[in-house]
Amino acid sequence: MLDRDFALHVEELFAQGDKADALAARGAFIRLRDALGAGDVRAAEPDPSSPTGWRCNPWVKQGILLGFRFGRLVDQSMDHGRLAFFDKDTMPLKALTLDRHVRLVPGGSAIREGAFIGKGVICMPPMYVNIGAYVNECTLIDSHVLVGSCAQVGKHVHVSAGAQIGGVIEPIGAMPVIIEDHALIGGNTGLYEGVIVKKGAVIGAGTIITRSTPVYDLPNGQIIKASEHQPIVIPENAVVVPASTIQRGSQGTFLYVVKENQTAELRPVTRLLHRPLRQRLAAIAMDCIRGLGEDQHVRSHRF
Repeated sequence: MLDRDFALHVEELFAQGDKADALAARGAFIRLRDALGAGDVRAAEPDPSSPTGWRCNPWVKQGILLGFRFGRLVDQSMDHGRLAFFDKDTMPLKALTLDRHVRLVPGGSAIREGAFIGKGVICMPPMYVNIGAYVNECTLIDSHVLVGSCAQVGKHVHVSAGAQIGGVIEPIGAMPVIIEDHALIGGNTGLYEGVIVKKGAVIGAGTIITRSTPVYDLPNGQIIKASEHQPIVIPENAVVVPASTIQRGSQGTFLYVVKENQTAELRPVTRLLHRPLRQRLAAIAMDCIRGLGEDQHVRSHRF
């Protein structure tokens, strides 16, 4: 485990910019990269005292930037040069072994060293996990998924095909995208700019959430927005679907929280997508497209 003295050392090297001692900076980065890959250090971690339940570790991002700043561009080609790749020598691919109990299915996937992949994770090709990311146990990373730098993904999460989990290294203090345990991220979704998806939430296919996206919370009759110091937080066990509608006289794209506090029977992914729920989500989406008013949405579609 890296202690506070090491964190201060990283901060000092980073503050020195290009004038920092290259050997010291590379050495510090490699220690940090190894700790990140082992899951001993995280770019963001749970913090019950925080309003969001999470806190960012800016010094970790500073350490990752040292690896880019002082890495040397080298030939990393494969198959005797037939697959040409060129990258920093500080950023090799992660060398998984059978005893890690990770399913890495053949077909073009890549995981950078410095990313943590928990026991029981399934990686369907092609997918990519960047440095600083944390993917916890028994999570599925489906085909064409990006798990960006420093993104945090919990246990038993289903990240469906084509989903983009945005990464962030700079700004240093910015919160990465965080997905908590037992969440379902639908196909072709995009989660960016520090969005936090709380435990058990379902993000419908095709949903895009950025810091500026209004999220209309139907059960509570309010709009969830980011503030200066807090990202958008999707509530626990919420179901979120996209729609375009007219709100308060102006047209715009909103996301709708259509369900909170799912019953235990609805929480398993295999039962979340049963026919009655799909029909209700479709009805809500159609009404949103027709531009029904807020009050009518709330009256007609409470679960």
